[in-house]
Amino acid sequence: MHIELTEMLRCPEDHREEFLVLSTSEMNGRMVNLGVVGCPVCHREFEIIDGIVDFTEVITGERQLRAVRRTPMQPTTPVDAQSLQALLDLGGPGGFVVLIGSAARHADSLASLMGGLHFIGINAPADIEELPVMSLLQTDLVIPLRGAMARGAVVGAELARTAWVGEAARVLLHGRRLVVESEQPTLPESVRQLVVGQGLWVGEKK
Repeated sequence: MHIELTEMLRCPEDHREEFLVLSTSEMNGRMVNLGVVGCPVCHREFEIIDGIVDFTEVITGERQLRAVRRTPMQPTTPVDAQSLQALLDLGGPGGFVVLIGSAARHADSLASLMGGLHFIGINAPADIEELPVMSLLQTDLVIPLRGAMARGAVVGAELARTAWVGEAARVLLHGRRLVVESEQPTLPESVRQLVVGQGLWVGEKK
């Protein structure tokens, strides 16, 4: 996890948003490989293991001695990076783009086209590894990010008809784009449709 992402994290529990507190045990440059983020409201702690921030409910296992439970591998997505770049309409560098599920596969190719952005992979498939340009978060409940913080979001096809589309809209800044890799996603009220076709749905946050 990139250390600067800390201020964008939120606890997945249903209470007011507060900045999480980071404690690092191992770093590689600006990336945190091992550590803990804690919530000052409910006092839950979430481990960072092999660079992945684990917001899932832990049933068994001891701290620092277990692996993160990763999402099963998903099929590759058909849209190419140049098309996705145009649909997201990001403009200049800076800020965060959220990639949910299999959409995390786009991080490397998008980064090669758009410098200066940091990507956040939510529940990325197990074969996707952390990159200098992408932090990985694993969660069961909600996207553990503060509202209205992302310049763009992409939802993988396997999550198109789930509550994750609404969560993607929640973390988007107003006026920014949401791309879903399906023509029939679950539509959040906060996003207006712009384009649909060729296996994709594109909307803009109101």
